[in-house]
Amino acid sequence: KFGDPSSSTQAVLSSVRVTRQLVTMSWAISTLAVGVVTLLLIQRKLYPYFWDDLMYYARVRRVGSAMMARMKRGVVTYLQCFELQARNIPEKPFVVFEEQILTYRDVDARSNRFAHVLRSHCGLKHGDVVALLMNNEPDFICVWFGLCKLGCEVAFLNFNIKSQSLRHCLRSCGAKALVIGPDLIRCVDEVLPDAGLEVWVAAESSTHQSIGTLLDKLESASPEKPVTDAPQPNLMSNFLFIFTSGTTGLPKAARISHIKAVMCMAFLRLCGAGARDRVYLTLPLYHMSASLLGIGGCIELGATCVLKRKFSASQFWKDCVKYDITVFQYIGELCRYLVNQPKTAEEVAHKVRLAAGSGLRADVWTQFLRRFGKIQIRESYGLTEASIGFVNYTDEIGPIGRASYFNKLSLPFEFLKCDPQTHEPIRTDTGHCIKTAVVSGEAGLLVAPVMFTNPFLGYAGDKAMSEKKLLRDVFKSGDVYFNTGDLMLQDHRDFVYFKDRIGDTFRWKGENVSTTEVSEVLGCLDFLLDVSVYGVTVPGYEGRAGMAAVVLKDGHGLDGDRLYSHLLHTLPPYAWPCFLRVQTSLDVTDTFKQQKGRLVQEGFSPDTVQQPLFFLDASRKTYMPLTAQLYDHIVSGKIRL
Repeated sequence: KFGDPSSSTQAVLSSVRVTRQLVTMSWAISTLAVGVVTLLLIQRKLYPYFWDDLMYYARVRRVGSAMMARMKRGVVTYLQCFELQARNIPEKPFVVFEEQILTYRDVDARSNRFAHVLRSHCGLKHGDVVALLMNNEPDFICVWFGLCKLGCEVAFLNFNIKSQSLRHCLRSCGAKALVIGPDLIRCVDEVLPDAGLEVWVAAESSTHQSIGTLLDKLESASPEKPVTDAPQPNLMSNFLFIFTSGTTGLPKAARISHIKAVMCMAFLRLCGAGARDRVYLTLPLYHMSASLLGIGGCIELGATCVLKRKFSASQFWKDCVKYDITVFQYIGELCRYLVNQPKTAEEVAHKVRLAAGSGLRADVWTQFLRRFGKIQIRESYGLTEASIGFVNYTDEIGPIGRASYFNKLSLPFEFLKCDPQTHEPIRTDTGHCIKTAVVSGEAGLLVAPVMFTNPFLGYAGDKAMSEKKLLRDVFKSGDVYFNTGDLMLQDHRDFVYFKDRIGDTFRWKGENVSTTEVSEVLGCLDFLLDVSVYGVTVPGYEGRAGMAAVVLKDGHGLDGDRLYSHLLHTLPPYAWPCFLRVQTSLDVTDTFKQQKGRLVQEGFSPDTVQQPLFFLDASRKTYMPLTAQLYDHIVSGKIRL
């Protein structure tokens, strides 16, 4: 019709086509934008922590990839990770202790010297088990690493334990030798005659003829790594023994695999720490939290560890200012102690940006943040025996972590329905366990499949207890899960909350207390007929305070002075019962197992408990009658436990 349209007509048609395309594109972009915004709004409403979960998962994947890359280069074990850093950053400060500064090279050279002395003078070699009983000091790390360089398996001992527990620990792990700190020689006086092993002290001299010395031989030893014929360790083989309390009544020697130790080294990085951080470590090195998560975390980052001999609440913020601390590790009690301290100028003048740990109660958490500034809290949960764990990488106060889809990809776990009385998992007619329903608000037993990334090597010398920690045929025939013994609650937002620890152990003052061990100690007193030990909650405190229901023998009264003196010589202070309840008999089941449920529920209130109650008065070194006024003072915080 148009025949030969003019150039102006062609331009108009071309312009119309372009306009149509632009309108179509604009409509498509608008529709896409509306769709994206709608999805984001839905995600924010239904899955508000999706991006937090995804970013944390990505961080876990990066850490895992870096670990695998190191392993391909032959850097497999905890010790090899340290030696790599000693080569890469030899002059960087590794351990700061009081006025001492030891670089990565210094610790490497000193641990090499210890290795030579321990081999040539002590006769130690690959495969030997050596117990280590030392306070927090740099030589704890140097002796430990020196033993590792010989291929020895090291057993960390709690310096609070008494002679009976010490003998048990040395026997159960099969220790060939014991290395002690100079200030702890008194701890072995009672066990030396029948210990049946060599004892060496990290000192230049010793008043005991049967105890050898190490430091006087150190300077003449070579700073180079000793050559050994030890093979490359299997990642699933034993690296350490770390003792934990349990229902046996005495500490159990948990076997720590090489893969478990290496995985622990990622903790501080996963919490957000970096190579430039200075990490304040006040927890005892015999704890996994300090040795594997803290020291290991610094090694993995290439960071500096500021080591404290013993935690001091009054000195804490002064140290943080003095040593330019940016990160510290905690347990719940530590933070409560800080909150209860008088205000100081240093508590707002510090550079601390991150606190990582476990056991922090929500109310203390809130007070801590309000008082001490913008410190990021990374509350977590973990176990000595297994690798299953959580980190709360959000700003939500209270949870120990999250049970998101992404987290289960990293380390699988489940929460099981369990009997409220026995705490045993409930099984169906087919014999399999049942998962708890999130919407029910029901606490469940935390379990995790035993696998390469979550190994369980058991307890040394206790096959029965090792088997007791395993659940078989959980969801299908043949599967094996590790039973944490802890009850958890998962809410509708996928946050996980720690509810309680089942069994015969409770936590107090940052330590696990074995009720069986305390019962056995109390049972040695000639005026006590029967004893039942349990933990009770006390307002304002983390964990549970020890309490004992006791039955007196006929013709005997409660001798508080003798009881205090007995505890002083047999148990560490955190295991002493804070309260006593005198009864005429104890409730038991048909199989003669003590029933503690009612005792725990009634607590220590004089209004609830009709029997005589007593309170441990450490200042008077005795047990005093617990009156209503004393009870009010304890609950209000006027009297501190």
